[in-house]
Amino acid sequence: MEKVEMILSNRQVRLFVVMLFVSFVRPEPMRFSVPEETESGSFVASLTKDLGMALGELASRSARVVSDDYKQHLLLDPQNGDLLLREKLDREEFCGPKEPCVLRFQVSLEMPVQFFQGELLIEDINDHAPVFPDREVLLKIPENSHPGTLFPLTLAEDLDVGINGIQTYTVSPNAHFYVLTRNNSEGKKYPELVQDKALDREEQAELSLTLVALDGGTPPRSGTVLVRVLIMDVNDNAPEFVHSPYEVRVLENSPPDSVILNVLAKDADDGNFGSVSYGFFQASDDIKQTFSINEITGEIRLKKALDFEKVTSYRVEMEATDGGGLTGKGTVFIEVVDVNDNAPEITISSLTSSIPENAAETLVALVLKRLRTKDHDLTPATVEKSETLCLVKQQNSGLEL
Repeated sequence: MEKVEMILSNRQVRLFVVMLFVSFVRPEPMRFSVPEETESGSFVASLTKDLGMALGELASRSARVVSDDYKQHLLLDPQNGDLLLREKLDREEFCGPKEPCVLRFQVSLEMPVQFFQGELLIEDINDHAPVFPDREVLLKIPENSHPGTLFPLTLAEDLDVGINGIQTYTVSPNAHFYVLTRNNSEGKKYPELVQDKALDREEQAELSLTLVALDGGTPPRSGTVLVRVLIMDVNDNAPEFVHSPYEVRVLENSPPDSVILNVLAKDADDGNFGSVSYGFFQASDDIKQTFSINEITGEIRLKKALDFEKVTSYRVEMEATDGGGLTGKGTVFIEVVDVNDNAPEITISSLTSSIPENAAETLVALVLKRLRTKDHDLTPATVEKSETLCLVKQQNSGLEL
C-alpha cells in the first residue's frame, strides 16, 4: 500500500513539474529581423519591452540568451534589456541558399524559471554580384541552323536570394541572336540563346557576344561572360573555276609532257568542304590520249605530240569536285598552232613530147600549166597553184625545160 502511494506521489510531482515548465514557456516565439552584415553591437530589440518586464528585472532574474546552435551570436544587456548583435551575420555563410534564413534562440529567466523562444530573421542584402563559372563560353553552331533554334547556356550563380538574386539575362546587340531568361527545375534562372537570323560562315565565321546576368538589387549588380559563337561550315558552295572558258594556243611541235595550262577552281567553304580536286568531264578517248590533268594542282599536260594537219583545235570539258561531292564545270579551248614542218610537193604531169619546131611555143605553155606545187603547212605556199617558174630554151634537137 505504501509502495502504491509512493508511485502516485512521484507521478504527481513529475506532472506538476511538466505543467510548471509548460506554463513558463511562451507559446509563440518572439520575432525580430536584422539585415545581414549589420555591425556587431547593433541593436536588435528591447526584451524588457517585448516581454513586458520592469527595467532591471532581467538582470535580477539572471536572464541569458542562448542560440539553438549553441554559438553566441547575440548579447543581452541585462541592465536595460537590449538584445544586441555579438558579431556580423553573413546570411550566405549562415544559411546558404536556404530561404528564409532564421536564427533561433532562447531567453531563460530564474526566480521563477521561465523560457522564451525567439527568432531572428537575417535579411538578405545585395552584397554579391552574379558570377559565371567560366570566363568564356564556346558555342559551335552549323551555318545551316534555322532561325528560331534555341541554345541553352550555362547559368550564372548569385549567392544572394530573392529579389537580390539573378532576375534576367541580356546579350550585347547583334544581328543574329537574342536571349531569353528561363527557369529550370530548381527554380534557378538560366539564359537561352535564340537564333534570330540565318547564318553564313562565308560572310562571318565567328561572332563574339557578351552575355550579362543581372540581379534585382538597387542598384542591380551584374556579371558577364564572353560567348564565342563559331559558325561551323556545311558544304553549301560548289567549286567555281576562276576563268571559264580558258583559251590557250599550243605549238604543234610541243614535246609530250609539256605543260599547257594550269586551271584553278575556288570553293568558299572551309576545311575538307573547300578542298578541290580536278578531272576531265565526259572526255572522249582522243582527249584522254592527248592530254592529262593533275587532280591536285589542275595542271594540264600533253601526253603525245600534236599534229595540226590532223586536228587544229580541241575543246576540253573539266570538272572540279570539293570534299563534300559538289562539282563545278569549266571549259578549255586549245588551239593548235601550225609550224613549218612540211616541204612543198611538186607534181609534173608530163614533160616529154615530140613537137614540131613551129609549134614549140604553144606546147611549152601547155606543159608549164600542168606543173603544180602543194604545201600542207598553213603558209602562203599551202594553196595549190600552177605557175610559170621555168625557162624554155630552144636547141637544135628541140625544147629544153
